[in-house]
Amino acid sequence: MPMTGRSVSAVVLLVIGAGLALLAVLVHYEFMRVYGDVTDTAFEGLAWGLTAGPSGLALGLVGVVAVIGLVLSTRRWMRLTAVAIPVLMLVGMFAVTPSALGQKLEVQFGSTPQCVSEGSDEPMATADRESQRAFDSISHIGDFSGGGVSGVGGCERRFVLSGDVDVLRHYRAALPAAGWKVVEDDGRRLRAQRDGLAFEVMPCSEGGVVWAGSDDDLAHGIRMGCNQH
Repeated sequence: MPMTGRSVSAVVLLVIGAGLALLAVLVHYEFMRVYGDVTDTAFEGLAWGLTAGPSGLALGLVGVVAVIGLVLSTRRWMRLTAVAIPVLMLVGMFAVTPSALGQKLEVQFGSTPQCVSEGSDEPMATADRESQRAFDSISHIGDFSGGGVSGVGGCERRFVLSGDVDVLRHYRAALPAAGWKVVEDDGRRLRAQRDGLAFEVMPCSEGGVVWAGSDDDLAHGIRMGCNQH
C-alpha cells in the first residue's frame, strides 16, 4: 500500500523526534558532566537534570513531536515508534548519568586536598606549602574539590562521599597512625597536632571539610559550618 501524505508527515516527524531525542541525551550528558552532583545516584541525577537543567525542556519538546507523530500515524509500527522515542530518550539519559558524574569526579576531584597553586605571593605561598605538607601526611577518604579557602591562616578544602561513611571514625584511626596527636574530639569536629602543624575535620552532609595550618591558628571557616561551602 503506497504511503499517503499523512503517513509521510508522520514518518518525517518520527525521524525528527528521534534526532531530537539523541541530541537531548548528549546535552543531558554534558550538563551532568559540568553541573551534576557527584554524590547523586543515576536516578537522582536524572531527576535533577529533568527539573533543573535543559533535559526537562528537551523531554517536553520530544514529547510534543511524538504526540503529533502518533496522531498522524496510520500504521501500528509508527504508533509504537512514536511512543518508544521519549521512553528510550529517558532510558538513554538514565544510562549516561553515572558516566557523566564519573567523568566529573575524575576531572574535577582528587583523592588528596590540594592547597599549593602557582603564582601565590609570600607569606601565603609558604602557608600553603605547610598546609599541603600536613594534608599529604594523612590518609584521607572521599574526593576533594579544588574550591575552598586558603591563606596565611591555613588551607580549607571540602570533600564528598558517595556512601554512608563515619568521617570522624576514619580520622580517629588515620591521624595517630600518621604520627598526629588528637587534641580535641567533641563528636562533631576533630583537631590534631604534629610538628607545629594542626589539622581539623568536620563531617558535613554527603562529605565533610578539612583544614590544615599552624597549630597557633584555628579553623574559623570550619567553625562556621558546612553550609558556608
